[in-house]
Amino acid sequence: MTFANFLIMFSGVGLLLYGMKMMSGGLETMAGDSLQGILRKATSNRFLAVLVGVVATIAINSSTATTIMTVGFVNSGLLTLTQSIGIIMGANVGTTFSAQMLALVGASIRLDTVAAAFILIGAIMYVFFKNTKVKNIGYVVLGFGILFLGVTTMSDGVKPLRGNESFQAFLVSFDNPFFALLAGFVVTAIIQSSSATTAMLVALLLENCPDTGHPVFDIPFRTVAFILLGVNIGTSLTTVIASIPASRESKRAAIFHIMYDIIGSIVFGTLILIFPVILGFFTSTWHAPAQQAAMFHTIYNVSTMLLLLPFIKYIAALMKKIVPVVEENGNRMHEKKLVYLVDQISKTSSMAVMNARMEICRMWKITNENLDLAMECFFEKDAEKAKIVFENEKTINYLHQNITSVLVEVTNLSLPPGDAKKVSDMFVILAEIEQVGDRAENIAEYVLEVIEKGLDFSDESINEIKAMYSAAKEIIELSLNTYEKQNRPALPKIKKLEDKIDDMASEFIQHHFTRLKEKQCNVNSGVIFTDTISDLEKCADSAEKIAFLME
Repeated sequence: MTFANFLIMFSGVGLLLYGMKMMSGGLETMAGDSLQGILRKATSNRFLAVLVGVVATIAINSSTATTIMTVGFVNSGLLTLTQSIGIIMGANVGTTFSAQMLALVGASIRLDTVAAAFILIGAIMYVFFKNTKVKNIGYVVLGFGILFLGVTTMSDGVKPLRGNESFQAFLVSFDNPFFALLAGFVVTAIIQSSSATTAMLVALLLENCPDTGHPVFDIPFRTVAFILLGVNIGTSLTTVIASIPASRESKRAAIFHIMYDIIGSIVFGTLILIFPVILGFFTSTWHAPAQQAAMFHTIYNVSTMLLLLPFIKYIAALMKKIVPVVEENGNRMHEKKLVYLVDQISKTSSMAVMNARMEICRMWKITNENLDLAMECFFEKDAEKAKIVFENEKTINYLHQNITSVLVEVTNLSLPPGDAKKVSDMFVILAEIEQVGDRAENIAEYVLEVIEKGLDFSDESINEIKAMYSAAKEIIELSLNTYEKQNRPALPKIKKLEDKIDDMASEFIQHHFTRLKEKQCNVNSGVIFTDTISDLEKCADSAEKIAFLME
């Protein structure tokens, strides 16, 4: 085998991986607007959670992306550990779809013909059509074509190995089940895609199909089976890495994923070694080696899912014991760092948009709490609490700047129209939340001025500020709930409440002027009163704007 053959073989691998990435990226772009909704439909019903995992993985052709998204949802608090376990089980089943498709197509049609047709059709749709949906479909079709081209190129590169005794001797070393499993694990861990690894294996086995007439090399089916067991374990490593900076609940989901694959491999591997007739079932039922591998991959994953599905609640309890709760997690929301927008968790565009929204909700909650603290120190004339408000404002500013920086990077990703609109709105929402934070800081500064100058307010003034604050607090909490939970029915109530707050502000300021005329309060106190009322009104304005920016 010459250097040129090696070059052809590895270029085929490169084309296969790139085609797989194009398919996954294109499918994710097409499904981006609904993918999050699909995953969030997973409820405590374990069967529905599994179905959601299967559908989501087939939709984006990547179990790795699905499980990383699931870890992200757990990290964001949108899914429980029990729900995530079902989705991960389903993802392992859904990832077998691409291997089945490749084995089926490759066994019945010349792949080079299919590749040429897909590349031609995909290129025409992507280059010559202006409609975004058509272009996205064309990008996916083009990805399929490049994947099939990679398979045929890789097969051409390995053809000289036909009958090569040294290479056959190398393959014999994988007759040891442990080495075969290790090979599948290592390759998958490196390229971070079980679909791609399985596709490469199926592509090599396609040369063994009777249609070709000339087998390249003979890989024992037992070796193929253990390679596939290793592939399943290898794909879970990416999820574990992704969970490292995330919450402990996310770590539990990731640890379940790798334990699930290890348990499945141990059980199935042991059964194969004790009862070789299991492999005989595959070789006698499906004649083509590629179809044997694809069916083993599917049946193994379905069987593992059925084996462990009844024990989801017990598995969740075990994960909580392995990764126990720690007290310091309670202050996690107030840390001066990004919690949800971490690189590993946000590696897909849909996941980045979802986590950005969660990070913004976190900033909104911190800002709301800081406004509460500012009003508390206002009524109590507490300078120490005012200092805490100033410190919290630094965290709000930090989040504003860093979330904005990440969103700028997200805008460079290939986003579905719906996600692109969400990101555009996020810039506005961040600015509005920052303004609310500034208003809280203003109120804390008023406290220091009141203390320094020894100012007092009339009972009527205090009651009006309390009424204004109560209304502003209500609309802010409604706005936060609306944006966080996409609670559209609350919008009319928010609009009505904001109009009421505008009327209250005008009325209270008019009352203030009356008190000034009657000399019931001094000018300095009056300035702080009107500024405080104005700040609270503007907080309400920002809250209304944020709520109505909901998609």
